[in-house]
Amino acid sequence: MSKYTIANYSAAVLALALALPALAAERSRIIATGGVSTIEGTAGGGIVPMALLSGYGAREESGGVAFASMAQTPDYELSVLGASWSWRNRVELSVADQTLQHDTLSAALGVSDTSIRQSVVGLKVRLAGDILYTAMPQVSASVQYKKNHDFFIPAAAGAIDDSDTDYNITATKVLLGGFFGYNLLLNGNARYTRANQGGLVGFGGDLNRSREWQAELSAGVFYNTHWLAGVEYREKPDNLSFAREDDWQTAFIAWFPNKHISAVAAWVDLGEVATLPDQDGWYVSLQGSF
Repeated sequence: MSKYTIANYSAAVLALALALPALAAERSRIIATGGVSTIEGTAGGGIVPMALLSGYGAREESGGVAFASMAQTPDYELSVLGASWSWRNRVELSVADQTLQHDTLSAALGVSDTSIRQSVVGLKVRLAGDILYTAMPQVSASVQYKKNHDFFIPAAAGAIDDSDTDYNITATKVLLGGFFGYNLLLNGNARYTRANQGGLVGFGGDLNRSREWQAELSAGVFYNTHWLAGVEYREKPDNLSFAREDDWQTAFIAWFPNKHISAVAAWVDLGEVATLPDQDGWYVSLQGSF
């Protein structure tokens, strides 16, 4: 995915958000309670899903979002386009299309393939609780089916399959005034997976062929109703002897100027990715709600 295409799509997301204010205004949930879109399409942060559902639709409403995201590190560039739709704050459907540019790795391996594309389709169901209105956290369960469309390099690295499904159990809670008078967001996700680098390097490997539970955490503080600053941590499996897989982490700022649009900027640390160390850089995402 070229930068030009990402720029065009981001402009389309912004135009959509500004062109449909009447539809967005009808939604009842409080601003920021729809979160932003993860790189896999579901509502959450940047790399960790949350139990909340996308958009601002409440019990008798539905709504959705469209988003464009990009991450840049010294040797990789990840572009993501996606959308999600939620029904009655109970069920969320999401899609994401990811493209990973890896020119440095291709040059080192002496191959002509310079990108890997993956599609993700997700289904999330809110099981219990509410992030604001109940004492217990909001709890959701979700599945994410991932299909890798460029399996040459993942196969060469030792990956076994080009598609698989992740399973998630997530709990999220906002503690009103929970951090020196500011609202505190706490989130935990347990992911049952065998995805290598989120599936971009295939699934399973010579070290491990089976899914394992991985822990994912995020937390943030609302400066006010429009600004959230926080951190994320995502544990990763080690399935390939070709290269170890480091855990991911981010520090981010999210802006919710209104219910039509949101934006995220983050520092990301991906560690070593496919033998290339010190993959830290930046991440940006733009989302329109309708």
